[in-house]
Amino acid sequence: MEQPVSNYNKLTLQEATVLQNNLKQKLNLGQLQEPIRTIAGADISLELYSEVVYAGIVILNYADLQPIAYSLVKGISTFPYVPGYLAFREIPTILEAFNQIPFGAGYHRPDIIMFDGNGILHARRMGIASHFGALTETVTMGCAKKKLAGRFEEPGILKGDYSLVTDKNETIGFALRSKNNVKPIFISPGNGMNLKDSLTITLHCLGKYRLPEPTRYAHEFVNQFRTGILKEGYHEIAQMRLF
Repeated sequence: MEQPVSNYNKLTLQEATVLQNNLKQKLNLGQLQEPIRTIAGADISLELYSEVVYAGIVILNYADLQPIAYSLVKGISTFPYVPGYLAFREIPTILEAFNQIPFGAGYHRPDIIMFDGNGILHARRMGIASHFGALTETVTMGCAKKKLAGRFEEPGILKGDYSLVTDKNETIGFALRSKNNVKPIFISPGNGMNLKDSLTITLHCLGKYRLPEPTRYAHEFVNQFRTGILKEGYHEIAQMRLF
């Protein structure tokens, strides 16, 4: 039986592994089916061994990658810091931020959520983007600064160059040069899209910086929340005509 996120702090690593393996069975890694109107970046900020988690989701218009709304939440996590299981520290608060986004007439939850973390580029194919996508049945992808699994050859030095990340003869993502002469970022589908989709979307979202615009904005907004510049809650930046 799957554990609700409210129980994550109580899980042992063995129980967390079982949950990851169960959620893996729910992943949909088929081709993206719906057009993209909005994309969100999701990120958290916390001290390495702190229990306080600052989480944010920033929604962007996909066409011009301008932010139109954001949701910020402060939470508590006591799940231990263990590589490969960081989703159990982060997802409960990110889920609160997601559920805080209005849903219904006049509002639009993001078509895709890009996480500052991994999707299937994970030893058990269950990075935070895959975990969240399977849990909520949303379309997600991972964009990480570090890889959690697999091997890759260094991509070319120019923006847009990429190479495959493979693990046990399986392609699980890409090492992508998002800016000339900077370290690559690591791209993988989370849920509701395939490998090609995750790369195509990321290439569209590249700007002047190493991080794609959705996760760059999420990182900035969460840090401003943490320092008191931005306030908790859901806030609209601009109205966007959806239909």
